[in-house]
Amino acid sequence: MSLAFFDPEHRMMTWLGIGNVQGVLLRESAKRGDAKEVLLLRAGLVGSQLPSLQATVIRVGNGDTLFFATDGIRSDFMENLSAKENPQRAANRILEEYRTGNDDALILAVRLMGIRP
Repeated sequence: MSLAFFDPEHRMMTWLGIGNVQGVLLRESAKRGDAKEVLLLRAGLVGSQLPSLQATVIRVGNGDTLFFATDGIRSDFMENLSAKENPQRAANRILEEYRTGNDDALILAVRLMGIRP
């Protein structure tokens, strides 16, 4: 399980992951070499072997795109992402090109809008 909480007023996102739902945030404008943030996943099983939880807080901006992918999607999907691509088209493309075929597959793609400068 992975989750994200947005605080648009302070331009922050808090996220954490346990298990195998990968997360990546693509920055709309990568001015400082921080184009991509990858969610650190902790080993564990929700409901049985829950590790101590540790959330990460990162800065977000207008136009950044968040992706979550279940384990039915190969992890190398992150190598071919663009913050300029329409999120729906990106999700469709990822499902088509990176689905493993041996597990259920889900992609969540969200473009952040309305975040104050």
